[in-house]
Amino acid sequence: MIIDNTTELQAIHSFSRLEFLKEIYGIIWLLVPIFTLVLGITLGVLVIVWLEREISAGIQQRIGPEYAGPLGILQALADGTKLLFKENLFPSRGDTRLFSIGPSIAVISILLSYSVIPFGYRLILADLSIGVFLWIAVSSLAPVGLLMSGYGSNNKYSFLGGLRAAAQSISYEIPLTLCVLSISLLSNSSSTVDIVEAQSKYGFWGWNLWRQPIGFIVFLISSLAECERLPFDLPEAEEELVAGYQTEYSGIKFGLFYVASYLNLLVSSLFVTVLYLGGWNLSIPYIFVPELFERGKVFGTIIGIFITLAKTYLFLFISIATRWTLPRLRMDQLLNLGWKFLLPISLGNLLLTTSFQLLSL
Repeated sequence: MIIDNTTELQAIHSFSRLEFLKEIYGIIWLLVPIFTLVLGITLGVLVIVWLEREISAGIQQRIGPEYAGPLGILQALADGTKLLFKENLFPSRGDTRLFSIGPSIAVISILLSYSVIPFGYRLILADLSIGVFLWIAVSSLAPVGLLMSGYGSNNKYSFLGGLRAAAQSISYEIPLTLCVLSISLLSNSSSTVDIVEAQSKYGFWGWNLWRQPIGFIVFLISSLAECERLPFDLPEAEEELVAGYQTEYSGIKFGLFYVASYLNLLVSSLFVTVLYLGGWNLSIPYIFVPELFERGKVFGTIIGIFITLAKTYLFLFISIATRWTLPRLRMDQLLNLGWKFLLPISLGNLLLTTSFQLLSL
């Protein structure tokens, strides 16, 4: 007796094909938000480079970039393309593996921080319950990449620059973390979304900027030091270290250090917006057609993104103006500021916040 199994085989094949298509569809929907975020970050970095050149030119009363694209906006893209085609040189007696991996670790560790930043209502890659502490943990890996780069270069200037980057990160990571702990206590959560929502309950005067003014100033100074921006760019000070940990680098690896620096500056400004300025909330009543601004609506979401970026670029302007205004500190002054001044103030701010929270229960 012969049994025809053609129908059963077709059903099995169609089921397996359907499951395969579902998996492909799930992977695509997983990659689309990541690709969109990376594209937005890249555009943001290009805008920051252009802004820095234009603002610095205005402060120094000179002409900034003006030939590459309209108003010189493509100058950063032109510089990146030039570095991409330049030769990659390696130190003859250096550690090639550490020399090559160092810049990548610095960039990747900072890129991971963007996954917990809410750009608007429900516009976040990963809403984790420990979002702000994931940022602190991941971003603290960047100086490890710089230390690897300095050590792998087999150059005393590079190695000193890597050691300075590690010392500076440790010094300013602790006050930064204590300020974040104070914000978490006020919001009763470590999720970035919950922190923004907690500030929106009380309107404009509920921003943590007014509830934590001391913590805000300490956070701002510590974030500038974490980004190694002037007056805290001791790891790459040209007067005594030539160029610090990037002395022996050329080509695209040299460019990756600048990409990491601007990525870190952008993510720090975004966290200032999220932690202290109410995130995507404008906290004022909308007079004209208020239903368009409701959360979840397309127009309201676009407005939320615009508000987040406006607050972020305001602090980027402050950071850029600070770089071209204040002189560089000495290494002992930098460490004294971190350990003897900012650490006691941030610890006292945390104890004060904890006391008020206990009394309000």
